[in-house]
Amino acid sequence: MAKPVNLFRKRPALLLLWVSFSLLTGQTFPVTARASESRGIQFIGFSHFKQFTRSTGSNATIAVLTSPRITTRFAWNELVVSWNAQAPEGTYLVIEARGLRLGHPTKWYGMGLWSSDPTRYPRQSVLGQKEDRGKVDTDTLILHDKHDQVQVRLTLGGDFAQQPDLKFLGLCVSDSTATFPALPPNRKAWGRSLRVPELSQMAYENGGVICSPTALAMMLDYWSLRLDRPELSRPVPEIVAGVYDRNWQGTGNWVFNTAYAGSLDGIRAYVTRMSDLSELEDWIAAGQPVALSLCYNKLRGRTGEPSGHLVVCVGFTENGDVIINDPGTRRNVQKIFPRAQVAHAWAHSQNAAYVVYPERMAPPRDRFGHWHSWSSNRNVRLN
Repeated sequence: MAKPVNLFRKRPALLLLWVSFSLLTGQTFPVTARASESRGIQFIGFSHFKQFTRSTGSNATIAVLTSPRITTRFAWNELVVSWNAQAPEGTYLVIEARGLRLGHPTKWYGMGLWSSDPTRYPRQSVLGQKEDRGKVDTDTLILHDKHDQVQVRLTLGGDFAQQPDLKFLGLCVSDSTATFPALPPNRKAWGRSLRVPELSQMAYENGGVICSPTALAMMLDYWSLRLDRPELSRPVPEIVAGVYDRNWQGTGNWVFNTAYAGSLDGIRAYVTRMSDLSELEDWIAAGQPVALSLCYNKLRGRTGEPSGHLVVCVGFTENGDVIINDPGTRRNVQKIFPRAQVAHAWAHSQNAAYVVYPERMAPPRDRFGHWHSWSSNRNVRLN
């Protein structure tokens, strides 16, 4: 196995890792029946890592964990990798991934460099990864051809034999060409509005460009109140500093936002995609808000160029319209938008979402394998 390049000048010491493994995945390629069951999206969640191969990196002070080759339920062409790790100052995590098509792998793509202290080790996406087989668009691997397997590689290191404590890893694979009929609505969510505190990004410095950390702050405030854990409530400027991507030069990196939330004690957070508003209703019915990545112009019924924005879905009206906490407004942060308008705007990101919830609290029933649910952790296929 090729060893990853040492992306840092420093030479941190090796710390032995003892970890264990669990995941969900599907069957072999091509799989048309299973593809329809998954609706073109599959989430693969790891809580432990025992069956990952452990080796050293470019020097003996770096630990490398490489997953088995994971066969997906359908052929995919997009991948988002999320992670939750407690990374003390002086430690770092490098995330890489590749696709495999009929056993033939792509190159390893850098999915991010993560550190809680970017003055010590970089916290940034990896630029310049566009080539014949695909590219990385900040936080998303986009391949030109569809692949039937996925593999990830994690490099952990730090000063004085320190290393991050990896709590969770999530892979969301999707087929960007897949289309399916809309699901029937989950009317248990209709008429329900969660008490998510309202925050405006415009109240802070650089307010026009910090929708993502402001949306994340609202979700953390919600869990802080619900769990009576005041330490979960974090000021927006603190989150801005904690998720800033030096290469992207901003705070909109999806997986950096969920990595920040997931670094907090007892919190699980990751990026996934959903079929449509019906699955979003599943989360609201379970009392769990969800942040949506969507086109702001489309949300407001305007024409013009696509404009990425993060909002928090907090509920649904009696007739199924969507109740949104929109951080992009100075007043009246909570608004109601027509159901069809939200669906149209959310499709801009292929229904990408941040989910943030307590580790000890089960997410809603997962009908299609679109989030980390133990009811879906079956039919494991490793190669």
